[in-house]
Amino acid sequence: IRFVQDRTRMFVMLLQPLLFLFVMGTGLGSVVTTSRAVDFRTFLFPGVLAMSVLFTAAFAGISLVWDREFGFLREMMVAPISKGAIIVGKVLGGATSATLQACIVLVLGTFVGVPFDVGLVLTLLLCLFVGSMMLPSMGVVLSARIKQIQTAMPMSQLLIMPMMFLSGALFPLANLPGWLSVLTRLNPLTYAVQPMRAAVFDRLDLPGDVRASLDPPITWGGWNVPLFVQLGVVAAVTGVFIAIAVALFDRTE
Repeated sequence: IRFVQDRTRMFVMLLQPLLFLFVMGTGLGSVVTTSRAVDFRTFLFPGVLAMSVLFTAAFAGISLVWDREFGFLREMMVAPISKGAIIVGKVLGGATSATLQACIVLVLGTFVGVPFDVGLVLTLLLCLFVGSMMLPSMGVVLSARIKQIQTAMPMSQLLIMPMMFLSGALFPLANLPGWLSVLTRLNPLTYAVQPMRAAVFDRLDLPGDVRASLDPPITWGGWNVPLFVQLGVVAAVTGVFIAIAVALFDRTE
């Protein structure tokens, strides 16, 4: 409710996806060598969707630092509920806000050639929600050790930016140098971005070589990782960070 009522916040959060998709996407599309069979902005759209939840969800996690500074966290900690419930609630709240914001960004896909159908929308929303749970769980872990919001903000940026650039949100993962290919596979956000791009490209009539260059499958030792395993990786990472956050808050609070 607070997210919907804060129109200034909504405008600021939506401005970045608009700039990435229509300004950067149009600019790069004029210089990046891609096939005429697909608009570069269509390729970029799943990555922009991921970025639209990235910042909102991560900031939801580090908002615990704000709660600590103003004493609200202390009141929650003495309430007759478990610390795990507090942390899971923060994660789910951040994921819900981020996914609602992404629903607005989702509409932009109609302007860049994304062939929406019910199956595609549901797949994108599933990937977005699973991915947006992982990011606030990481933010909560940061919040366990950081005491001031002035420190938390740059630290969250330090976490977000490498994940964004190494996820394939802005460039194809085909034909990368070996070291960069390894880093993209170690990045958990990759496993939220690539299923969305694969779902979009499944509905485009593209030559095989174009599909392979723009949307290569994620592989582990030659094995093509299926969608449910990719989302399972994201869910597992989320669970690990929630467990770490609970342990850290047990010690520090």
